[in-house]
Parts: sequence; structure tokens; C-alpha cells
Amino acid sequence: MTVTNPRMREHAFLHGLYEDAYFPDHVVDKGRDILVRLCERIEADRPADLAALYALTHAATEEFNDLEAEFEAAGSEIETTAREEIGEDFWSVAVAYGFEDADHEELIAPRDW
Repeated sequence: MTVTNPRMREHAFLHGLYEDAYFPDHVVDKGRDILVRLCERIEADRPADLAALYALTHAATEEFNDLEAEFEAAGSEIETTAREEIGEDFWSVAVAYGFEDADHEELIAPRDW
């Protein structure tokens, strides 16, 4: 499936992480893929309310939790800069799909990072 939302299709996910050599591109690519899949899931499932959206964002957050080990293996980690960048992209996704009232922290509530 391809993302059809024009805002998300053009969005540069995790842009700040790509700009910082501390974060290895091959791992950041996997994080970008998680966010793209989140958009695809939202478009496929069309969550009716915040609870349904949070179920999708929590699953994507769990994928980021699993990615932490790959960052560490590459000599990096999901630290403050990465946390903020990832969180902002989750927020951008929520807004792009009409969930402006989503809670920033609840979107990524199960995070380990």
C-alpha cells in the first residue's frame, strides 16, 4: 500500500535524525518505515476515534522500542533529540489524519526511550 495523504506522502520523516551523523541512516530508515506503515494502517483502518488511533500509534511505538537495540548496536541510541523528533512525527501523523486533539504523550505512551 502507498500513503495517499498528500501531507504525509511529502513529509520528511525523521529529517533531523538524518541530518545528525550520530544516528546511522540504515537504522533511521527503519524508523521512517515504521512511521510510513503507521500512515498506511491509519488509511486502511480509518480509526473512528482517539482510542482507535492510539491503538495504532502504540503498536508503532512498540516497533520503535524494538529498534532501540539496533541503534545501540550501531553506536547510537534513542536519546533526547531522537525522542523529540520521533514524538513530533507521531504528532504530525495524528494531525494530518484529523486528530488534532490527540495527546502528544498518549500517542507514544508505551515508549521505552
